[in-house]
Formats: sequence, C-alpha cells, structure tokens
Amino acid sequence: MKRPAVTVIGSINVDMITKTTVVPDQGETVLGDEFHIKSGGKGANQAIAAARLGAEVSMIGRVGKDAHGEDMLRVLEKESINTAAVEKTDGVHTGVANIIVSNNDNRITIVPGANNEVSRDYVRQFEKKIASSDIVLLQFEIPLETVMYCLEVCEKHDVPVIVNPAPARDLPDDYWKKADYITPNESEAAQLFSEAEISGDLADKLVITKGEAGVSYSENGESVTVPSYPVTPIDTTGAGDTFNGALAVALAENESMTSAVKFANAASALSIQKFGAQEGMPGRNEIHAFLNDQ
Repeated sequence: MKRPAVTVIGSINVDMITKTTVVPDQGETVLGDEFHIKSGGKGANQAIAAARLGAEVSMIGRVGKDAHGEDMLRVLEKESINTAAVEKTDGVHTGVANIIVSNNDNRITIVPGANNEVSRDYVRQFEKKIASSDIVLLQFEIPLETVMYCLEVCEKHDVPVIVNPAPARDLPDDYWKKADYITPNESEAAQLFSEAEISGDLADKLVITKGEAGVSYSENGESVTVPSYPVTPIDTTGAGDTFNGALAVALAENESMTSAVKFANAASALSIQKFGAQEGMPGRNEIHAFLNDQ
C-alpha cells in the first residue's frame, strides 16, 4: 500500500518539563521533583506521530539558528521526516514550551520564538509540496494569518486539511468552513464555537476529543461518540497531538471516520503511558496489538 503523504505546517519547540507534586501559587516558590528537556511543539509532535505510523511526512516550519534548533532538526530527521522546508532563522530563538506536570496533568506556557516567523510569505514557497499532499495538518502555534493562507491553498488544490485549533484562537467563520476536519478538545470547542455551530454549520467538520469520555463527531446528521480506552496515564502532554497525527494517517488511507477515530484513540491511549510528548507515540504494530487485546 502506498504510504500516505502527510504535510504538517506548524510549530517546533523545545519542551522544558518540570515534574512536581505541588504546583506553586502566584508568588510562591516550591521544590520540584524532576526536570527534563525534550523535543516538542504541536507541529513536530503531530509529524512524529504520523511518521511512526508509516506516513511519508514533510514538516514546514522554522527553528532558531541555535543549539536547540539543531537538536530539534536532528530529532525530526531521525524519525525520517522530510525537513527540507524547516529553516534555521537568524535573530530569533527556537520556540520554547515550559511544562509543569503534576498529578497526571499538565500546565503549559509557550514562547513562540521562530514559530512566529512561519509567515504567509515563508509558506508560499512550498505550495507545490502542499498541493501534492494526501492530507495537511495545521495547529495554532504559528501566526493565524499563515493558517488562513494554508487553508486557502488547500482549498485551491482540493487537499483535505485537519485544523487542530490549539491553543484556542478564533478564525473568521469562512475560514473554519474551509477546513475538512476541526479537532478541538472539549474546552477549546466550548471556547471557540456556539452550540448552534457545533450542532449546525460545523457539525460535519468537528471531531471533539473529550478525554476519558471519548471522541464525538457527527455522521449523517447524527451525533456519534467513540469511547476512549481505559488506561492509567503517566503523562498526558502529547495525547492530543498523537490523536491528530494518527487521525491524519487513517483518513489519508481512506478509513471511515469511525475506524479512523478508533485508531487515533488507541494511539492516544498508548502515548500517555510513557513520560514525554513524543516518547510514548506508538508504531502501527503496537496499535494493532492494543486493539486486538480490547
């Protein structure tokens, strides 16, 4: 079977992770338990998730011309991701995410750095790459103007596109409608869309992840919920990105929405059983073995 061509346009970050039993209140200092530096960024995470599932993945983004940028490029290349469209940029640092992990949950602060330089003009030079893709993945850790331009290009070339609206930022209504699939979590959906939009205009595009409550979408005018798999989480940091990368691969392989969501749910369930956004992202064989055991 031909490997699906997945193009990810988005962020590349270095994750600075603190594990702590106690999360500090404002003005308070506490002692943490562990500190780790990992590769991350929603774009890079989703690219790696898709690559581990056998997709032919190309990344479009930017890093700083610094040691972190070199490290992030090496990580992507080790995963066999095409980084020809990832530029080392003068005068800015590689994007950084400060992550506090406590009691199996996380709080994240992002400093975009080079991700803010993933401009409309920068992406324009890769239009042919976008046009030749089986599916495109977008997130909101790059400028919204760029996201809007990418939606225009995908519409122009009839390329399916998944918009993962995280962190939650609003788009003009006509741009939401250019997306084929919109994948917010429950809190992002509540922040971005009215009940009328969720049940009306955007119903056939929305795929809403709800953690332990599963994933909801609309099919033939009916609401469908695919349950999640009960697992004990160790680190939920990369769960959503794993879901989106796996969903992109399954949809690019022409799976039904139900099959694609089950596949992505399994990938996400496996991913949260290891520490680090990328460490737990599974391969295809792991997912099939997991599903066979359910």
